[in-house]
Amino acid sequence: MTSHESHGEQLLAINGVELCVETFGDPTAPAVVLVAGASASMLWWDADLCEQIAAHGRFVVRYDHRDTGRSTFRPPGRPDYSLMDLSLDVLGILNALGIERAHLVCQSMFGGTGLILGVDHPGRIASLTFLSTSTGADDLPPPSGDLAMPAEPDVSDTAALVEYVVDGARACSGGSPYFDEAAIRELVRHDVARAGNYASTLSNHFAVEYDEPAHGGFGDIAAPTLVVHGDLDPLLPLPHGEALRDAIPGARLLVLKGAGHDLPRPVWDDFVAALVRHTRAGRS
Repeated sequence: MTSHESHGEQLLAINGVELCVETFGDPTAPAVVLVAGASASMLWWDADLCEQIAAHGRFVVRYDHRDTGRSTFRPPGRPDYSLMDLSLDVLGILNALGIERAHLVCQSMFGGTGLILGVDHPGRIASLTFLSTSTGADDLPPPSGDLAMPAEPDVSDTAALVEYVVDGARACSGGSPYFDEAAIRELVRHDVARAGNYASTLSNHFAVEYDEPAHGGFGDIAAPTLVVHGDLDPLLPLPHGEALRDAIPGARLLVLKGAGHDLPRPVWDDFVAALVRHTRAGRS
């Protein structure tokens, strides 16, 4: 096995639940933990992307949040956990894998995980990267009006469910020329087939209590921070990324040209190059 191939999925007992975790690369290399956005399993961090990062001398960890993929599910609309619990799940994964400190990459709504861990557990976080996320300030632009979605389909109708999720991904791409509908449809089919209860996947993350850190806010993050944002993001337009950069001391902003709220394959080279620089020990 080459150093950047997957080590396979494993179910870990963490914080009273089971979480499905997959790793790539050399376990002795600096760890990069990928935290997907709301309703997103680990599959939304493409395995090819994970391998590309690992090939640069990083130990990459992706995992299924509660209520996604192969991890523990709760009934739809009835999550028994909060954002704080989801954040502590990351620490549980680090403990289970024997990782003392990790570089954390947090996407979209679960940028809140990076905020909680960066402020309340700074000793465990070597650096932070926020992808397509926001400070949540009231004066920032609202989502584009083009994001209106139809009513959720009957989850027992797999074909309709897949099309619903594909439609959402297309809308979140913001009209990006990089949107690959065939690839997204295949991903969604796999995601739906793999999930324990996709109705819970669609709903439960939006029903959790959104905790704040106990010891401050974005201005109290001491970890080196990279903010990454697509210039076509319709859900959180670019000023959200700019505000996040401005809110965190010393943060840098990478704007991904032609990307929406997602991370399409044609921008991977720019993203990976920036992430590798950002997670390099002794970087300038």
